[in-house]
Amino acid sequence: MLLRFTKMHGLGNDFMVLDLVSQHAHIQPKHAKQWGDRNTGIGFDQLLIVEAPTNPDVDFRYRIFNSDGSEVEQCGNGARCFARFVLDKRLTTKRRIRVETKSGVIELDVRNDGQISVDMGPPRLVPADIPFQAPAQATSYALEVDGRQVELAAVSMGNPHAVLRVDDINSAPVHELGPKIEHHPRFPARVNVGFLQVLDRQRAQLRVWERGAGETQACGTGACAAAVAAISQGWMDSPLLIDLPGGRLSIEWAGPGQPVLMTGPAVRVYEGQVRL
Repeated sequence: MLLRFTKMHGLGNDFMVLDLVSQHAHIQPKHAKQWGDRNTGIGFDQLLIVEAPTNPDVDFRYRIFNSDGSEVEQCGNGARCFARFVLDKRLTTKRRIRVETKSGVIELDVRNDGQISVDMGPPRLVPADIPFQAPAQATSYALEVDGRQVELAAVSMGNPHAVLRVDDINSAPVHELGPKIEHHPRFPARVNVGFLQVLDRQRAQLRVWERGAGETQACGTGACAAAVAAISQGWMDSPLLIDLPGGRLSIEWAGPGQPVLMTGPAVRVYEGQVRL
């Protein structure tokens, strides 16, 4: 059985996108792992699956698998690619699209300039909702890693994030601390780890070690979580710009209880077919 797919990226964070509205197949974690291999498969950070909704109030259902086969709750760069994909494939004519994800409903807005804004909903800051093991909610937490303490913020954008402030993004210990924090026992569902260098009140640089994927060129939910952490701790003001290795995202957040708005590009790379 051959399945049509589209290869896309958002700031270099790359995806294989499958339309399972007009095509029918049962995708399993082993398929994501096989196709995600950059040497023997298609190669991607995440597999995005477009499905018909189960909720009558939304337009589509959106599922996400990492290249290691694990299914995750949310992906900001993927959400922008999702919006571009369903319009390009004429699965909808709407430019404001409501999408059902594993962590709730998000709204996608395709702007006239080609940029795509995503209403990611309010961040979750209560430790049990992240999930993160802590006695009480705080703007930052001390975490012991290999006998030393690191300070980090813990935020959920539908998926869990830890955010560490660093002095120099280029020398940040992304590949040393990233996997250790990802698998730290205080994050029972594992965690994405962001390393944030604040440049001024409106600009920052970010690298992200993604849960199940390693360091990626960009992480949309990671940028949202970093913005929430920076604004909460008084380092930055909304709106702000975050530069990732793959490019720039604009983030807005008005404060606790308010949604995080993320704006950036989505690019189609090529079309292909894969045998199931």
